[in-house]
Amino acid sequence: MSTTDHPTVRGTDSERRARADYTGGVYGSMLAASVVIGAGALGSFPRLELVVLLLLTGVAFWIAHVHAQLFGARLAQQPLDRHVVFHACREEWPIVKAAVPPAVAVAVSPLLGLDVQGALWLALSVAVAGQVAWSVAAARRAHATWRLVAVTASVNLLLGLLIISFKVFLKH
Repeated sequence: MSTTDHPTVRGTDSERRARADYTGGVYGSMLAASVVIGAGALGSFPRLELVVLLLLTGVAFWIAHVHAQLFGARLAQQPLDRHVVFHACREEWPIVKAAVPPAVAVAVSPLLGLDVQGALWLALSVAVAGQVAWSVAAARRAHATWRLVAVTASVNLLLGLLIISFKVFLKH
């Protein structure tokens, strides 16, 4: 994203609302799915470690995105004050929020009678569902047509299925 496209750098309030940046949620969901696949490919992975890994990975990527956004604002010669920093933190927070549902899925999986593999599949399914939901929320917030909402949901579902195919491939 160029600095001219970034809401902290350019754009009116209505343009920023229309862009309502849910991309962090989509990205965070894909990241969570990737963490689940990576953990599952390593073999037996304790649930608590996976929950912590999901949440900490979300936080680490949130910090990286905030840093990148602030660096971009600095390049655009926008002064970095507390408002700019808080705005960047808030705007990128969906990355962390997207890691929570898969982490919760792993945490509650024993209550559902799931073994570790079942927990991994549940978390992966929740992450992909979140990815689709975040993309639909973004499209609806931007007042997209229902056709465009369906397209973005379909694209994100296909991306999620691609991630799931990686899990299947890694197991064989």
